[in-house]
Amino acid sequence: MIDHLSYHERFSPEEFESQYNLRLGRPDYEETVIPDWLKNSEAARATISCQLDVRYGEGEKQKLDVFTCGDANAATLLYFHGGYWQRGDKSIYSFLATPFINANVNVVVAGYDLCPAVTLTQISEQARQAVSYVYRRSTDLGINGKRITVMGHSAGGHITEMMMGTDWSQYANDLPKELIVSGIPISPLSLLEPVRLTAGLNTGIRMDEAEAASESPMLNHPPATNAPQLVAVGGAETDEFHRQSQMYFEKFNTNERQIELYHVPGVDHFDELNVLADPSSPFFKKSLALMS
Repeated sequence: MIDHLSYHERFSPEEFESQYNLRLGRPDYEETVIPDWLKNSEAARATISCQLDVRYGEGEKQKLDVFTCGDANAATLLYFHGGYWQRGDKSIYSFLATPFINANVNVVVAGYDLCPAVTLTQISEQARQAVSYVYRRSTDLGINGKRITVMGHSAGGHITEMMMGTDWSQYANDLPKELIVSGIPISPLSLLEPVRLTAGLNTGIRMDEAEAASESPMLNHPPATNAPQLVAVGGAETDEFHRQSQMYFEKFNTNERQIELYHVPGVDHFDELNVLADPSSPFFKKSLALMS
């Protein structure tokens, strides 16, 4: 069990903010990063065959954007966006579909309701509903429900690890235990207690100590199968984000369960997604290879 008190001893409140509240280190986030993603995402929706806002649950944002490459038997990538469970929208991330569609992979980008309107625990449940829906309705969506890879960035990386830690055969009797064939958590939040202690973030999330523990993959949601994983973190990210990825890798990588820890060279928490979107990058190639 992780000693939560050690976090109080390790960081001052200001240090928690600098380690976890990453927008503070990117003053161009609203002026450059998001506008570029939005522009490229609009282009993706205009040029790729897609079904937008496919509802998978009752929540306001429980909708999917489905991008198809024309091959219903191709691998399926299901992506969960970041934003510390309280910001963001699936429409910002359509740009990630472009390189995968061009590489003959179908892509589903999932939306989910945000804190504080819902709890983090409810978000995990919504994500399970999204995965279940994609599996059950894959034929209607024109994709392959037997080749699902789950990927997510930051809070979406946490969601990815939570999905890898779900025993699907126990979740619903019509689902196979090995529903997900591989996982790609990008800059995941594997242990949530330090996020709870980051005041600038937890004001919106409203996690208490019990929820931080119950929703931590490190503590209560180990991988439920031996499906391979690629855990990625930006080489220029904070020490804590490196530790979040490292601890998950060290605890759950085994001879039977192959997990690769990949440091995306020279980029921070946000630019690593631009590297992923580059089909010539090793990051993209490693991700694609995991789905083959």
